[in-house]
Amino acid sequence: MSSLTDHARNLLGRALCGRNPALPTNVFLALGTGGAAPTGVTGEPVGNGYARQRVTFTGTGAQQNAEAVRFTFTAAAGSFTHAGLFDAASGGNPLTWSALAQPAAVTGPGTVTINPGALGINGA
Repeated sequence: MSSLTDHARNLLGRALCGRNPALPTNVFLALGTGGAAPTGVTGEPVGNGYARQRVTFTGTGAQQNAEAVRFTFTAAAGSFTHAGLFDAASGGNPLTWSALAQPAAVTGPGTVTINPGALGINGA
C-alpha cells in the first residue's frame, strides 16, 4: 500500500505531536477500480457477495499481511485495479490505497486472493 489517505496523514500528524489520536484496532481490505488521497480506494463493488476483509499484519518495521485475504463473489463483479485499507468493515475511514500488481477480473462466481506477505506497508 503505497499512498496514505488524508485521514491517515492527519492521524499520523497528531500522533507525532503527542496528541494521542484514536488509532484503528482492526483494519479491513477493500477492492476497487481506482484510488485517491481524500477517499482511499474508489469504485468499491456492491453486492455479488463482496465484503471488505479483515487483515492481520506482522513485522517489526515494514508490515505484511500474515494470512491470505480472500474476497468471495457470487457473480460477475468487474475488474479491480486497486486495494485499500479502512478502519471499519463498512463505512469508516480510508487509511491507505495502492494499485494492485495485476488487475483482478471477476467474470463469474469465484474468489480473489491476496497471498500472505503480498500486501505490504512500510514507512518509506
